[in-house]
Amino acid sequence: MNAPTHPALDLDQIFDTYFSEIHRYIARRLSRDDADDLAGEVFLVAAQGGYEPSRGDVKPWLYGIATKLIARHHRSEVRRWRALSRTVEREAHSHEDTTLARVTAGALTGRLAGALARLNRGDRDVVLLVALGGFTHQEVATALEIPYGTVASRLSRARKHLRSALGDVNPLERSHDG
Repeated sequence: MNAPTHPALDLDQIFDTYFSEIHRYIARRLSRDDADDLAGEVFLVAAQGGYEPSRGDVKPWLYGIATKLIARHHRSEVRRWRALSRTVEREAHSHEDTTLARVTAGALTGRLAGALARLNRGDRDVVLLVALGGFTHQEVATALEIPYGTVASRLSRARKHLRSALGDVNPLERSHDG
């Protein structure tokens, strides 16, 4: 029959509200094809229960499920970051390569993609939930079921690593030249 759910949890409304956002998050971390599969799986897992209203908003819980599913695809994710890194550096020979290089260069530099690939999974998850999901430290802590202080230390460590990989440049600061 139906999967057990919390009485206050309206899965249809939650699906309608968050599916596109969860799908986008997964697609940015993995691929669009993986997102098609995994976004649906997030809501299948959600339908099986486990949400505790006392933990707060349902959104971080869904992102936590998504992040755990993404972790299962960890090896392919790292390969993707490394491929993005190489894509930016290689010379484009076809229309597809040219388009991919433009999109990739607009979203990530090769050095940033490589640096993300070299982060440990926990640090990368925190960075990407903040950068791609727009989460606060508390939301990341809830999503990953880790202490708030762990989020702060992972984010600090990851930022230091990323800044170093980018030549000690803060990509969030805009140039005021010109």
